[in-house]
Amino acid sequence: MKILIVANQNTGKMSPFVVEQMEALRKEGCVVDTYGVVGHGVLGYLKNLPALKEKIKECKPDIVHAHYGLSGLLATLQREVPVVVTYHGSDIHSRGILLELSRVAMRRAAYNVFVSKKMFELSGYKKDNYCIQSCGLFLDEMIQIERTEARDKLGWDKKSKKVLFSGSFNNPIKNVSLANAAVTLAGGLELIELKGYTRNEVMLVMNACDCIIVTSHRESGPLVVKEAMAVGTPIVSVDVGDVSEVTSGTTGCYISKSYDANELAGLIRKALAFEGKTNGRERIIELELSNELIARRLINIYNKILNK
Repeated sequence: MKILIVANQNTGKMSPFVVEQMEALRKEGCVVDTYGVVGHGVLGYLKNLPALKEKIKECKPDIVHAHYGLSGLLATLQREVPVVVTYHGSDIHSRGILLELSRVAMRRAAYNVFVSKKMFELSGYKKDNYCIQSCGLFLDEMIQIERTEARDKLGWDKKSKKVLFSGSFNNPIKNVSLANAAVTLAGGLELIELKGYTRNEVMLVMNACDCIIVTSHRESGPLVVKEAMAVGTPIVSVDVGDVSEVTSGTTGCYISKSYDANELAGLIRKALAFEGKTNGRERIIELELSNELIARRLINIYNKILNK
């Protein structure tokens, strides 16, 4: 089976979770090609249509799988090949014109994938050609090692208390000001920015930090939480996206129902007092969130479309 992945590539590369899903599909025997969308706004995306049609004519895919609503809209403007669209967050949460255009893509797509139940509910989608499927991870890459060993490999000191922020300090959606306030109130802690690391380094950083904090204004199903669960690092998070659902029953995970810095500071103290690894890895396995299993589910979807 040949799959053409369509996703934004303005930064020169596709998002890591899209790339990892492609790798998983290849491991399951699919031939995967890509079309990277370069452009901003609706018109910027639509200008890609002639080149996308040429790419489809050239590589002759069985299925086009687009990621995010605007890429989905673009992909569904051709009718030669059936389209699957995955909606990751901003295409739904932003509402307004992006949501309306995503809804056009939903109606035109052969199948729609929402990465969380909340996103599906916000979308207002009514037909039955959809599923709710969170992004996954490669469990064999997110391994558990002792904090001291991880810090040795990173060249970090072993005595300081480090809290890992869930993304770039410059991303306003991630809400670093709240994280800074909570960490300051908790006292004597260093907030580490999750930016500029290789995949292996991300694994080491997560193992090396005392806990991770998520303060985002909005999320769909933050992969960083699943990665932290896989390596057993305690988590402090606001109740955003699917975090409460995914971490349910996981030791060492503390969810705040508000965006209150004092409450988050108290939860950070609890996370720092937690001994050992959480049972988050077992929860990830229970939820079947490995990329390998997700790839097999996607292939089943592709086959159902083709069999019609």
